Amino acid sequence: MKNDVIFRAYVTNLGLYNEGELKGEWIDFPIQNDCEKLNESIEKILTEIGVDGKEYEEYFITDYESEINGLTDCFGEYENLFLLNLLAHKILNMDCSTEQLESMLELGESTESVTDLINLVCNIECFYFLPNVQNDYDLGYEYAENSGLYTEIFDSMGTLRNYIDYESYGRDIRLTEGGIHTVNGYITMTDSITAYLDDTTDISELYE
Repeated sequence: MKNDVIFRAYVTNLGLYNEGELKGEWIDFPIQNDCEKLNESIEKILTEIGVDGKEYEEYFITDYESEINGLTDCFGEYENLFLLNLLAHKILNMDCSTEQLESMLELGESTESVTDLINLVCNIECFYFLPNVQNDYDLGYEYAENSGLYTEIFDSMGTLRNYIDYESYGRDIRLTEGGIHTVNGYITMTDSITAYLDDTTDISELYE
């Protein structure tokens, strides 16, 4: 998949599908970053699969593909193409790694809809991610040795530092913070998510 393609969706003519004919097209997202051109692009795509707003008015999505683990698991069959495009645009320009996003998806906060996912990507700063921290021992060691919070105390302990129970310390941190260990690292929320998008929002205002 190309670097500028976040995910793909196979958009299908619902009316023809119910009549026994599969007519659809793979769409790479994001389609456009300009709202005016986006309208034209989506209208052209739907016309090509026979969704003309007259005889056939509806579409649904029969399949998704993405290299971002867990992303398309959050999508349904009847997603809004404009919202999908906005989500892809936001992911393409997000200020975090793909690994962090995958960990955020696994944490499961704000993942119930495409609107939720857009709000999630707009709240990257509400998450604390430690890549390659795979277990409670790693977490305890990271907080104790590398965060700088306990530098003076540990420096004065000398060889006693060898007897610190980093695993128990890390477990306490994880339970207190409500974090989880993922394949990519440790993730936890540090603040509540602000909703930038709801049913009344003008989508065009959220394009950069």
